Amino acid sequence: MRSKARNNPGMLLRAWLLLHAQSFIYSLGQYYRNLLTSILTTAVIGISLALPGGFYLLLENAHQITAGWDDSVQITAFLKSDVDDAIATELVGRLLEYKNIEEAKLINRDQVLAEYRELSGFSEVIDILDENPLPSIIIIKPKLMTLPDGVDRLIIEFISSQPEVEIAQYDQQWVKRLYGIIDIIQRCIILFSVLISFGVLLIVGNTIRMAIYNHRDEIEITKLFGATDYFIQRPFLYTGFWYGLSGGMASWALLTITLQFLKQPVDRLAKLYASEFSISALSGTETMIMLLCGVFLGVFGSWISVQRHLKTIELN
Repeated sequence: MRSKARNNPGMLLRAWLLLHAQSFIYSLGQYYRNLLTSILTTAVIGISLALPGGFYLLLENAHQITAGWDDSVQITAFLKSDVDDAIATELVGRLLEYKNIEEAKLINRDQVLAEYRELSGFSEVIDILDENPLPSIIIIKPKLMTLPDGVDRLIIEFISSQPEVEIAQYDQQWVKRLYGIIDIIQRCIILFSVLISFGVLLIVGNTIRMAIYNHRDEIEITKLFGATDYFIQRPFLYTGFWYGLSGGMASWALLTITLQFLKQPVDRLAKLYASEFSISALSGTETMIMLLCGVFLGVFGSWISVQRHLKTIELN
């Protein structure tokens, strides 16, 4: 019979699948048999995975907000208060002759005041003023959508050198600073995620270690009957699988509940700024990646613990 089984790949495959199915069901039964411990372990893993997942969503929504800001590079030139429209128009013509400037748009003092009255909400205060205190401005669009550090400085120096200009402001400089901050935060999140992963490995490893010691007598008896280490460790690996999978599902649930809790105030704030921004949740692919990360950490942490502690039992 054994020789037939060895020579029959189909029978070997069926036997292999049967052993895995038994370990799969047995480990699930162990998970429910120690339900309180399993829930606590799942909760800790879920919270641990939800933290980097939440930071990831924060960055994704920040990128969504700032999407397109790179394509709106512009320089604002504030003119002196004594510059009239004719001189300002002449200045626009001179600016357009500069090789790195593609477009220059004049907004005269009356238009600036009307826009400020509409957006500021201080129309009653503005009506009290005897004269318009705001200067004319020129919105300048460079030819390059993303300016190298040297080019933006040259353009600003050229604009500032014009006698009609009071000050020139590069509106994209703060966006560059913001992207620099986001990049630093992104790197910190990567490091934080790595540390969290080690924490999950320790949690799963410690849980599996306790399970091994609780079944120590059973393992020793099984070894006496000739069971291999692979046969003994298989149920513990599936236990790690269940911890990782349930922990990933718990982290997804935590993130979903948190996003639903934040959705209404975020939408209300977006409307106040006349924005169509809507907070984004995890996509199907991202959810699957989170679950696979949980499963991987659960199985890997279980494998490390089993490899270490089975050797201890064998030595004794």
